[in-house]
Amino acid sequence: MKVTLINTADAGGGAPAACMRLLKALVQNGVDVTMAVQQKLTAEPRVTATTGKRTAKANFLRERLPFIGFQEKDKTVRFAFSEANSGSNIADHPAIQEADILHLHWTNSGYLSINNLKQLLQTSKPVVWTLHDMWAFTGGCHYSNGCDNFLNQCGNCWMLRRPQANDLSHKVWQRKFDMLQSVQNLTIVSCSNWLGNVSRSSGLLGNMPTMAIPNPIDIDTFSPKDKATVRKKWGIDADARIILFGAANINDRRKGITYLVEALHLLKQQTADSPIQMVIFGKNKHFDTTTLPFKVKELSIISAESDLAEIYSAADVFVSPSLEDNLPNMIMESLACGTPVAAFNTGGIPDLIDHQQNGYLAEYKSSADLAAGIHHLLFSEDSEGLSTSARQKVLDNYTNNRVAKQYIDLYNSIL
Repeated sequence: MKVTLINTADAGGGAPAACMRLLKALVQNGVDVTMAVQQKLTAEPRVTATTGKRTAKANFLRERLPFIGFQEKDKTVRFAFSEANSGSNIADHPAIQEADILHLHWTNSGYLSINNLKQLLQTSKPVVWTLHDMWAFTGGCHYSNGCDNFLNQCGNCWMLRRPQANDLSHKVWQRKFDMLQSVQNLTIVSCSNWLGNVSRSSGLLGNMPTMAIPNPIDIDTFSPKDKATVRKKWGIDADARIILFGAANINDRRKGITYLVEALHLLKQQTADSPIQMVIFGKNKHFDTTTLPFKVKELSIISAESDLAEIYSAADVFVSPSLEDNLPNMIMESLACGTPVAAFNTGGIPDLIDHQQNGYLAEYKSSADLAAGIHHLLFSEDSEGLSTSARQKVLDNYTNNRVAKQYIDLYNSIL
């Protein structure tokens, strides 16, 4: 059995990280697997580029510029909607031709157009499509922000400059509908139970066989480290209670940054002079840390997983204020390192967090409850129990062996 994973990139975001982790998990479990990407960014020998840098850039601009110039409502949705009208035909590439099973992941940003996806679906090979967001069953949005037009036929899209019944979202939805009419052997996989349930309710994928299989994680790399040692290494206050936050695109409405800032100010009122320090890593150059009420340690982008594991281990609580998410890698990584997580009760996050056992599920969009959750985890009398439960959650559900076995069983069932 030869499997080809197909993803836009092999590094640089949540879906690439998840796909690369699955690649390694499958290899560890004896699967002959290759990963086809638009442009190769890592040294992983099992990853092969199917297009190249110049073609990738041209396809990206060909799709994105018309949307920016004529369609987007404003800058906040600039990368939240993908028309997928530009891409590359990879159906004749050896990585596709030699595969017994094609396994689609996240293919936007100019890698595969809807027509290119149709070409892969028409190869007569069994296809698995793992959903990392909602795009596969919407008229173009990656997350709908409460809109449920995808339940029937998209149109009147709030992300567009001139929403109407036959707008761009409806046309994209129709192209996907036409693409799916001749599908013979397609299985949908959602990383979270939430996304699987939403996909089953959609007008596009509602009739497709669907199952939930989570992303895997390397439990040896992401494991608890000695707190005092890693704090000293990274220059983190040894005596303070540490709140960790991983910044991505803070201008993305989904990231919930305003709720985090509000929650931290409320927490400050509750904790008086208790020594608390914020540690922030990631793309935080546009994050005005002067708006935060606590001392801040900025670590910028951390690329090495071993370094990430140390930073998670240095914290007392990791905070994820995301308003819409599938199965966030950062939450799983933090739990694997024994650090409990405070987050909103939304999307696939409840798959990861068991309320007040390994973290805190705050009421959706309630800054006050998020503050209460952070306080609960910071000052818990059973911090050791929270840490143990956090780690155990990952050991029970997300190890390489456990996730790989679920995919291997699926692959065998569709051959």
